[in-house]
Amino acid sequence: MISLVLAAQVPSVPATFNIPGMFPNALAMIPNQQLGALPLLPVQAMTQQATRHARRVYVGGLPPTANEQSVAAFFSQVMSAVGGNTAGPGDAVVNVYINHEKKFAFVEMRSVEEASNAMALDGIILEGVPVKVKRPTDYNPSLAAALGPSQPNPNLNLAAVGLSSVSTGGLEVPDRLFVGGLPYYLTEDQIRELLESFGPLRGFNLVKDRETGNSMGYAFCVFQDPSVTDIACAALNGIKMGNKTLTVRRAVQGAVQPKPEQEDILLHAQQQIALQRRMLQPGGTPTKIVCLTQVVTANDLGDDQEYEDIMEDMRQEGGKFGNLVNVVIPRPNPDRDATPGVGKVFLEYADLDGAAKARSGMNGRKFGGNQVVALYYPENKYAQGDYEGC
Repeated sequence: MISLVLAAQVPSVPATFNIPGMFPNALAMIPNQQLGALPLLPVQAMTQQATRHARRVYVGGLPPTANEQSVAAFFSQVMSAVGGNTAGPGDAVVNVYINHEKKFAFVEMRSVEEASNAMALDGIILEGVPVKVKRPTDYNPSLAAALGPSQPNPNLNLAAVGLSSVSTGGLEVPDRLFVGGLPYYLTEDQIRELLESFGPLRGFNLVKDRETGNSMGYAFCVFQDPSVTDIACAALNGIKMGNKTLTVRRAVQGAVQPKPEQEDILLHAQQQIALQRRMLQPGGTPTKIVCLTQVVTANDLGDDQEYEDIMEDMRQEGGKFGNLVNVVIPRPNPDRDATPGVGKVFLEYADLDGAAKARSGMNGRKFGGNQVVALYYPENKYAQGDYEGC
């Protein structure tokens, strides 16, 4: 009887089931639990694991400055720009692993379809360097076939990121230029004008965010005269534009330096660029006059002593940037009527260099608890005592 009771308490175990190192009676110590009912991974986690080989993308030839955050942001932006996002709003990239020593990365996408779309990005320019985009070695085509599309969508807007000949007028790839580090405030016309310092363009494409329409800070172009391509690279690459530094090079590596007979063209173009850089700076056309707003209020200027203190502060601060000729701070009239220019400070410099440094150095700074806005002011209006603008 006792043996029958014990047998009834022991869970049924197939004769072929054997757990090394475990005594048979030890099974009776696990009450109310069916053998093999081990904790299971969530369905979503199992799905992610099963599809990972088809959702990962190999990216080779990374620039030395690339990191996980920059690579993730770049490919999410590019996927959005070409219309490659198919899993809804948000970033297409969910994870990035970088091997810095060997300069490659594995970029994990949200979906199999988005990873397939990313295959169309082979040769994309990342931080001025063309990178390889392909399947990782663990990609299993036969398994992937059941998980989603294995080829990129043929309707991707690759021209938006300079990967289609459409964007450069059907021109040959070797003559295509990558122009990166563009300040976001520059318009297409302004960028074109800068590039056309070297000659007419046959094709131009400013890459924009698909959803917002805003510039993504880089463009592609091709000149009508291929001989000026390397001149443009030499003249533009590395110059400062606002708080950015331009990266200009051939989209396909292998650029050469300008030939000796092209030096005159290069010098002339550099002179034009120097002038245009001044014109394209934020804050308006450069002049010797800098107008500061959000600095003072009419109440601050009513008291004579306080007014003199503010004038002295402005002379000291403004003098740090160059040869300061004069400071003008319009005051309200005794009747407190509206007076043009009240609340603004005008700094007059002896040259454009001092004014440029002041505009850059003063803009955004705090003065008396207020955040200063610094803009250039027309010299003719200033000379006439017209302080309406700014």
